[in-house]
Amino acid sequence: MTLLSDLTKIRPEVNIVMLATDDVSATDLIQTVLAKNELTNLEHWILAEENAQKLRYEIDPKWYGELPRTYFLNKNHERHGISGALSSEDYKNIFRVLLN
Repeated sequence: MTLLSDLTKIRPEVNIVMLATDDVSATDLIQTVLAKNELTNLEHWILAEENAQKLRYEIDPKWYGELPRTYFLNKNHERHGISGALSSEDYKNIFRVLLN
């Protein structure tokens, strides 16, 4: 979360949308984490579904629930999902490709 906060300051032209697939009971915790990391100004969504596997499939049939999950969309709105934590260097390399 700290890395995302830093990225929003370094690359304000990048549109970041946060999506939580946690149980709706985690709403307060999610809001606390966003506030702590200065991310409340980002568009963020909390999607709750009793069947988490169904929700993951609806988001991305190729996603098996591993976290964190990050999606990048290019100018043609083509989506590429990556599972696992990304480093600052990972983001910089991906932004270099997507924004040029």
